[in-house]
Amino acid sequence: MQPLGIHLNLDDAWPAKPLGLAEVDARQWGPQLRFCASARLVEEFYRQIEAQLAPFLVYGSGDFHYLTALWLRRVSAPVMVISFDNHPDWAITPPRWAAGGWINRAIELPHVQRVSVWGCGNFECWWPHSILGNRHAERAGELDVHPWADDRPPKDRQRRGAILRENWREHFDNFASELRGRDVYVTIDLDCLRAEEAITNWENGRFTIVDVAWALGKLRESARIVAGDICGAYSPPVYARWKQRFASEWDHPKLKLPSPHEIQKINFAALEQLWPALTAQHL
Repeated sequence: MQPLGIHLNLDDAWPAKPLGLAEVDARQWGPQLRFCASARLVEEFYRQIEAQLAPFLVYGSGDFHYLTALWLRRVSAPVMVISFDNHPDWAITPPRWAAGGWINRAIELPHVQRVSVWGCGNFECWWPHSILGNRHAERAGELDVHPWADDRPPKDRQRRGAILRENWREHFDNFASELRGRDVYVTIDLDCLRAEEAITNWENGRFTIVDVAWALGKLRESARIVAGDICGAYSPPVYARWKQRFASEWDHPKLKLPSPHEIQKINFAALEQLWPALTAQHL
């Protein structure tokens, strides 16, 4: 019998067998896939790993978040994708398989009906940086992004999908109610959480763990969470190619990190709360 969930270990971001999950050791792939990879390499990885996957996954750093577009291939029925992320990951710039553009690979899948991204707090959703995002998909209704606008000028608060701390739950409640009876795939990048609740390789967002758990509960009230994943825990970056390293280091923020023990303690506390909320309909 296929397990409900597994830990796909690409980079030792999590302690051994977190939450008692069976572990698939894919660490030989980590340096090759980190941040970006060629289509050939991605397809080779997927061929080797596909049979060992499960409906729900815990995997490593947000540098690997683009692999969610692979996990979505295994969902056969029409599905709505909901991402909790501090970044929209909608970049139309190359490389094709990279951490900043996986949303586009998801939209290309015929059974993905729409992608909705919640909690973007970085600059990518706002002019002029938004010209590098997939605005065509947003205009076409294939993608909606919900960036925080609390610290934006008043005109920016009128942006399609913009949310404020004071009203985001109301917006999400309305959104979830429209999904009644539908199948959804949920992906959670821990960088959507505040810095005190998650240590990641990227800038932190503004959600609390309680916020995300609440949102998952709202989804369960209306929709069926048929599969999902959690990624985004910090791991020291290791790369297989110098071009990959250059691109990644150019894109990443410079972070001040606590001790490795404190990093795993903080991130595991988040996983302990979010994993049961993600998988609750199947337990």
